[in-house]
Amino acid sequence: MESQFSNRERAEVLTQALPYIKKYSGKIVVVKYGGNAMVSEALKQQVMEDIALLWLIGVKVVLVHGGGPEISDTMKKLGKQAVFVDGLRVTDKETVDIVQMVLAGKVNKTLVNLLQMKGGHAVGLSGIDGGILEAKMKNEALGYVGQITRIRTQPILDLLEKNYIPVISTIASDRQGNTYNINGDTAAAYIAGELKAERLIMMTDIDGILYDKDDPNSLIRELRVSEAKKLFDTGVISGGMIPKVDCCIEAIGRGVKNVVILDGRVPHSILMELLTNEGAGTLVKGDEV
Repeated sequence: MESQFSNRERAEVLTQALPYIKKYSGKIVVVKYGGNAMVSEALKQQVMEDIALLWLIGVKVVLVHGGGPEISDTMKKLGKQAVFVDGLRVTDKETVDIVQMVLAGKVNKTLVNLLQMKGGHAVGLSGIDGGILEAKMKNEALGYVGQITRIRTQPILDLLEKNYIPVISTIASDRQGNTYNINGDTAAAYIAGELKAERLIMMTDIDGILYDKDDPNSLIRELRVSEAKKLFDTGVISGGMIPKVDCCIEAIGRGVKNVVILDGRVPHSILMELLTNEGAGTLVKGDEV
């Protein structure tokens, strides 16, 4: 199929991206990828292509992933019913073993393999490796769902220094050897904060934060933390968006410059966000002038 763009137009697109390439080259960008944004195989290929491209132009990308649908599918195959309380998976001892198998095994290695097929150099880790994520039980009623107590970023920094893309699954351990399932958004916020990342990109299955959840044209393109807190009170931010925005605020409080919530189902949304002046999704930033 013949391209609709001339060589001149392609060159123009590249030159327009140059200031953004300069801005992010050598900087740490954390991408949280998971949930429904992972379901389409074609989109998964495209997201990995985008991350490989960012790596090739010098962006230090850290990929933090979940894999809820994969966990639920595996549980179903094993005859186990998934149960959720306030959006968190109730995780007994058998379930946490399944979570570890799926996240640290199948999902993690699939993403590493895809990144390498797209030309990137990637290494897969779990939060347990190198003690990256240490946790304690969040709530006995939820079982082995963890609350992060400590982050060690040295293994991540070592890989970045050696020019690898760290791919991190969100499981953790404690000093007694227990394994915990960690909410992916929370893990990404803590990791990005500890790394003082230039940007945290949270891929979801909606356009971003909407004034009216039923109207995709009501996208809020930019939001300060204080404004976000007001939108909680007025109910604009509600339901499943509450924990996501909480994680944005957490990340900024921990030292991330900006966080963006964008629709991972849109082709090349990461590149649109980082390498164009229009961006994508909702940019959440601190209140400093």
